[in-house]
Amino acid sequence: QVQVVESGGGLVQPGGSLRLDCAVSGRTFSSYAMGWFRQAPGNEREFVAALKWSGTSTYYADSVKGRFTISRGSAKDTVYLQMTNLKPEDTAVYFCATENNRQRNKPSRAPEDWAYWGQGTQVTVSS
Repeated sequence: QVQVVESGGGLVQPGGSLRLDCAVSGRTFSSYAMGWFRQAPGNEREFVAALKWSGTSTYYADSVKGRFTISRGSAKDTVYLQMTNLKPEDTAVYFCATENNRQRNKPSRAPEDWAYWGQGTQVTVSS
């Protein structure tokens, strides 16, 4: 059984930083892309960032490029999302996910192509 668990959300002031952690179990971590999505109230779930299965390439939404960084964590089978220069429009529930297709050349940005999801963690950017 595949499990995806996020942690690290919270309240932060504009311009601040936050790191989200994601741990995956029950799957060969290194064979599947990992990604972060977010969903604000009234909005659809949107792509934020992805890490290719090999760990060699990263992909970002234009809205977060230069501010967010996705990377493999120091612990086994974990991935981080380091968020800096946070803005009020970054407020959302953030979800970690692992992709459907094994060793896909380029991770999909469509939520329906991601197989397993965490429960989400709230990030609120407000003064």
